[in-house]
Amino acid sequence: MCIKSNFQEILLCFLPILFLGSCKNTSESQLDFPKKGNVLEYVQKTNDKEYLISEYGIVPDIKSVLTDKLQNLIDQVHQNGGGTLVFPKGQYLTGSLQMKSNVSLYLKKGSVLLGSTNPYDYKKIPMEGRPDSPKKDDTPEIALLEAFKANNFKIYGQGKIYGQGRELALNVDSLHHAGIRVDPKYNYRRMRPHETARPKLFRFSTCENVEILDVELHNGSCWGLSFELCHKLRLDNLTVVNRAYWNNDGIDITDCENVQVTNCDIDSADDGICLKSYYPGRFNDSIYIADCTVRSSASAIKFGTASYGGFKNVNIENIEVFDTFRSAIAIESVDGGIIENISISNILAKNTGNAIFIRLGHRDGHQPGVIKNIHIKSMKVQVPFERPDIDYDLRGPEVDFFHNPFPSSIVGIPKHNIENVVIEDVEITYPGRATKGMAYVPISRLGQVPEKIKDYPEFSMFGELPAWGFYVRHASNITFDNVRLKLDDLDFRPAFVFDNVDNLKMGNVQIPTFGHKQIVLKETLETNLNRKLESESIHVLK
Repeated sequence: MCIKSNFQEILLCFLPILFLGSCKNTSESQLDFPKKGNVLEYVQKTNDKEYLISEYGIVPDIKSVLTDKLQNLIDQVHQNGGGTLVFPKGQYLTGSLQMKSNVSLYLKKGSVLLGSTNPYDYKKIPMEGRPDSPKKDDTPEIALLEAFKANNFKIYGQGKIYGQGRELALNVDSLHHAGIRVDPKYNYRRMRPHETARPKLFRFSTCENVEILDVELHNGSCWGLSFELCHKLRLDNLTVVNRAYWNNDGIDITDCENVQVTNCDIDSADDGICLKSYYPGRFNDSIYIADCTVRSSASAIKFGTASYGGFKNVNIENIEVFDTFRSAIAIESVDGGIIENISISNILAKNTGNAIFIRLGHRDGHQPGVIKNIHIKSMKVQVPFERPDIDYDLRGPEVDFFHNPFPSSIVGIPKHNIENVVIEDVEITYPGRATKGMAYVPISRLGQVPEKIKDYPEFSMFGELPAWGFYVRHASNITFDNVRLKLDDLDFRPAFVFDNVDNLKMGNVQIPTFGHKQIVLKETLETNLNRKLESESIHVLK
């Protein structure tokens, strides 16, 4: 029986709907998600001293929150020079845990670190000395596992970390509406708490030499794995399922250096792998992403939307994308950031709403940013007619206007061109079935397409577009080499529209013909096109 002394505590006792998830048993069938690839029976452990947590009075418990016991052990191991906490089989209920330097977590097979569904079990850790960010308030600072200036540690094993994100988010929502824990940024239009009110799974800031290996990670109430201002970060062979609630990104990497993300299987309700930049003068630099599978109700691989510093020297290869609502590849600088030296290759995207979206805008920042030196090679994409995430429990917001299927886009803004983009060995199959009765922007009215300089970047942001394959505007030094565009059905629009493009090169471009010109050039200078395209497919606007 609960006897409490104030209204807040009485409500927590007598409204079991709020915190039922903290007291119920989470069955293995709910937690048992398939893991990609072959996994060794055990993980090679570190050579530091091991601390079997059961020897320190910490035993599996899903009714009592073990936060204090676990945190005390982490702190003691840290003070003793470091070591590895070993979690035997069982479920361990906890709130926020703060990682410390030289203290690793090893989760044995069958062990589950289970996030509490009580919002009061999550604490915001102080981060004094962190650089200021224009969007700092938009980055949630509460999480199940937190770290600030913690170095030289790893989280690994065949166990699972399970955030119980939906139950936790609904409890945050209930407390807000009860007037007990009011969220000042509550989104009444979409009826959900703001991101800053909902804990992530991981929130690591300003850390160095960190590895996350082999574990399965499931369902935060906000972003999944979030890393900012970190150096030397390796994520390998992870299963990330983050589909419990809204803003459920898979992996977010913000202004980090020397990062490897490999062999990961990501299933997210929001962006899959997202590179962000919240800190002017800082960059995501020297990033390698490879051999991953991504399913997303937003974009699979995304640069942005936050783009204050920028992204450079990024190599992405061998990525499979499927059932993804928005773009397979989205590269966006809208807050003054610099994006340069990006290499993307060997991308296979099936049932994906858009292939490539590259956008330079000016939503925020003192001046527009820069996008240059982008090479996309060996990419095959199939775009469906219907929305590809229709079977998702959580689906991205519908576009609120009539439109035909959207093309890929490379779009800058007046006097600020996207520069040096090579699209090579790419095949994209579009659905066709466009009709003038649904929407129509004739090539005589290309100026009708709005600039949307300050708008949120998205492949649908311009409304109906006059091309079915690629729409390119305000760009310089653009090359299409060995590009094949296919249609499942007829489309009355041209395949390519180039508007205000300098130095366009097209070699071995294969496009279907339907009795109308397939390439439209407006204010496009210094073109170098093969003879077949020039003779059969070009329409030049005066």
